[in-house]
Amino acid sequence: MKAVQMIREIGVIPVVRGATVDTVLPLSLALRQGGIPIMEITMETAGALAALEKAARELKDVLIGAGTVLDAETARWAIAAGARFIVSPSLSIDVIQVAKQNRVVSIAGGLTPTEIVNAFQHGADMVKVFPAHVFGPNYIRSIKEPLPHIPLIATGGINLKTAGEYIKAGVDAIGVGNSLVKVEGALENDQWKIIAERAAQWISIVHKERGENVE
Repeated sequence: MKAVQMIREIGVIPVVRGATVDTVLPLSLALRQGGIPIMEITMETAGALAALEKAARELKDVLIGAGTVLDAETARWAIAAGARFIVSPSLSIDVIQVAKQNRVVSIAGGLTPTEIVNAFQHGADMVKVFPAHVFGPNYIRSIKEPLPHIPLIATGGINLKTAGEYIKAGVDAIGVGNSLVKVEGALENDQWKIIAERAAQWISIVHKERGENVE
């Protein structure tokens, strides 16, 4: 799938909490300027769905997805608003099924080997290992040894110092929240340049650990 390929190639998914219709476009443009044309807008805050809809409508070259999707109803709303991938922090078979029925990418949450395998067997395109920092990169490496065929995304507590270890451990991408972008105060303080610079830092780490040369 095109979205899965893009996530793998970029290697970083910005997890944006508190996005609004006022901040979502400049934020997404700053991330894209820094080399990350992907944004996961989490659904637990007021205004998130409207922000997602605006971004999906106006930013055709940016991969917009919905995060913290806990139930099938929220998944349907997000897909109707234009989400191209659906992310859950936990394993919900109902959410996976809604995503598959609507032909969008399903990224299901899983921490234990049982949850990870169960998610993949039920149709998840990728599995989000969350919270990844609790067990760390060595845990990811141990999971990948018997399950090399399951695409993993490590999310939770990852920063610039630890990101490279997760890439080396074998994840296809890393999900990053406040270490990359914090919405609160960004509009007033004109933080877009800083966000773009941070995005470039994260991309540089991914490419370095993958042994890729980028002009």
